[in-house]
Amino acid sequence: MLSVALTGGIATGKSYVRGRFEAEGLPTIDADVLARAVVAPGTPGLAAVVGRFGASVVGPGGTLDRKRLASLVFHDETARRDLEAIIHPRVYEAIAGWMARQRDEGAALALADIPLLFETGREGEFDVVVVASCPPEVQMARVMTRDATSEADARARIAAQWPIAEKARRAHHVIDTTGAFADTDRRVAEIAALLKAQAAAR
Repeated sequence: MLSVALTGGIATGKSYVRGRFEAEGLPTIDADVLARAVVAPGTPGLAAVVGRFGASVVGPGGTLDRKRLASLVFHDETARRDLEAIIHPRVYEAIAGWMARQRDEGAALALADIPLLFETGREGEFDVVVVASCPPEVQMARVMTRDATSEADARARIAAQWPIAEKARRAHHVIDTTGAFADTDRRVAEIAALLKAQAAAR
């Protein structure tokens, strides 16, 4: 089975691109969804987060207060790395399990949307890497509009990730999401066809 990782940066259109790949018939999974699942109430992941950051990060109903947690780790490099050490291994374990199930069910290829693929050094675990990309100024505008945040905050969020140009340089395929949705759709369709052909040739 051909394993594909989709990545990019904040507000570069990864979620939209993942949806388009799914529409093209590729099985897909979203690491952000898994990241929430591994810290759901009653999970070892949530227990580990509470053990590191305290009970104040648990909100009503026993769910993780993500905003409270974000406020604790956003400007604290050590705290952020501690959180990543709890979350990332569990997310990659879940992705590996999902990939294995796709393989067992006879899928020719499967795609995982992983925002921090390069930052976590896991790109070598996938056969193909696709990057959703747009210029930094477009990224900035999208983050500010989407999250109703300041330019300084948007800049800090973008700076916390690898530069999108470096991710694009390391990718097998790049999808520029700057233009119209129809342009992105065409590019996704092109790459989906290439991936299907590559999977069939294995």
